[in-house]
Amino acid sequence: MNTQSVKAAMTKLSVVGFAAFAMLVATPAISKANNDTKKEKEKVALVSKSQVSVKYAGTNENSVVFRVQFHNPTAQKFNLIIKNHDGDVIYSGQYSDMHFSKTIHLLKEEDEMNPTFIIRTANQDIANSFTVSTATDVQKDVVVTRL
Repeated sequence: MNTQSVKAAMTKLSVVGFAAFAMLVATPAISKANNDTKKEKEKVALVSKSQVSVKYAGTNENSVVFRVQFHNPTAQKFNLIIKNHDGDVIYSGQYSDMHFSKTIHLLKEEDEMNPTFIIRTANQDIANSFTVSTATDVQKDVVVTRL
């Protein structure tokens, strides 16, 4: 074997070895950077109860009305879930609005309703429960003016 082919083989071997070494050294650093980024996103994703507002807005002929608002400055995806008194999901929707506001009309089915409104993010649930009595006792005063 001549010396030029030996030098060429050694050069190729050293380039391949250097590339492999660089990949081995860089992989943990890249992995750590990705984990740090994920942790930062999780910290931003935390929601406080003060960002969620669910208010009873009254009743109309056949429904009970609520107003749901969520201040979502990171525009993260979230679900609005409404459950009845048995824990059955009666509404579910996915949103990512920064300033979410929705008026909800729940049909009056019983004299007392116990809906629970849940804002669910990737790592957190914020729930608001209500008890609403929809029974109405109507008493009318009748005045007799002539017999």
